[in-house]
Amino acid sequence: MAKIVVVGSANTDMVVKAPRIPPPGETVLGGEFLMAPGGKGANQAVAAARLGAEVAFIACLGRDLFAEAALANYRQAGIVTDYIRQDEATPSGAALIMVDASGQNAIAVAPGANARLSPEDVERAESAIAGADMLVAQLEVPFDTVRDALEAARRHHVPTLLNPAPAPSGPMPSEWLSSVDILTPNEYEAQALTGLPMAEGREEDLALRLRSLGIGEVIITLGRQGALYAGPDGTRRTPACRVEARDTTAAGDVFTGALACALAEGAGMEEALRFAAHAAAISVTRMGAQPSAPTRSEVDSFLKTGIAPAL
Repeated sequence: MAKIVVVGSANTDMVVKAPRIPPPGETVLGGEFLMAPGGKGANQAVAAARLGAEVAFIACLGRDLFAEAALANYRQAGIVTDYIRQDEATPSGAALIMVDASGQNAIAVAPGANARLSPEDVERAESAIAGADMLVAQLEVPFDTVRDALEAARRHHVPTLLNPAPAPSGPMPSEWLSSVDILTPNEYEAQALTGLPMAEGREEDLALRLRSLGIGEVIITLGRQGALYAGPDGTRRTPACRVEARDTTAAGDVFTGALACALAEGAGMEEALRFAAHAAAISVTRMGAQPSAPTRSEVDSFLKTGIAPAL
C-alpha cells in the first residue's frame, strides 16, 4: 500500500448552489445548501485515502464542533490523525462557497486554526514523512510550515508534490521550488508563479518557465481542457473526461490526491495522469468537496467502461 503524508488545511465548507453567482449587492434566491468537510489539504488526503493509499495528515483544527465532525470523517476514511493538532484559542477553518448552475464556483476562506499550523507540527511528524512514498502540500497554511515539510521530505529522499493553491501574491523563493519534484498549479496559479501573462494556448510557455525554475515536473490543470504535463521528456496533454458537472469545487484537489496515489503506487506519469483525470471527472458530478471524492472501484470501473458511476 502506498504511503502518503499530506500537510495542509482543514476547513468546513458551507456551500450554496444557486442559478448564478451574484455580483456585489445582489441577492439570488432559489439556492440549495450543503455543509461538508473541506480544505485543500483535507480534500487531497481524503481523495488519496479513498483511492487506496495509507494517508497521514498533518493539520491544525480548533477545538469545536467543526473539528469533531472533521476528525470523525478523516477516521472513517482511514486517515492517520495522530499528527492533527487542536488549537484551544482558534476556531477551525471555514469556507463559504457559491456554485452556479454550470458547476463553477466562488470561494471565500476564513483560515482559523490553519494559520496556526507550525514548523513544530511538521517536526513532530518527521518520522511519518521519512517513511512515506510521497509528501503532498498546498499553500492554505503558513509558508514556513510548507517549506519545512518540503525540506524534511528532501532530507529523507521522499518525492514531493506541491499544489500551489491558492495562488501566491508574489514569486515563491527559488529554494522552495528546488525542493518540489512535481508542481500541480491551475493556469491562474501558473501565471502568478511565473509572472507571464495568461492567454489561450500559452500553457506550454507557462509550464516550461516553471520547469526552468528548478522543478522536475509540472502539470497545469486546465479544467474542461484537461491537463498539460511538462517534464524531462517534453510536454504532452491529458484530455478531460466528458461528464455533466454539478460542482467543480474539489476537482483540482481530487486530481492531485489521485495523482499522488497513483505515482506513490509506482505508476508511470502517463498512467497516473489518466487515473487522476478520471477521478476528478467523477468528483465534478457530485456536490461538496470531500463527499465528491470517488472510491478506487469507481475510478477503476470508469477507466474500464468509460461510463461515470451514477450517484
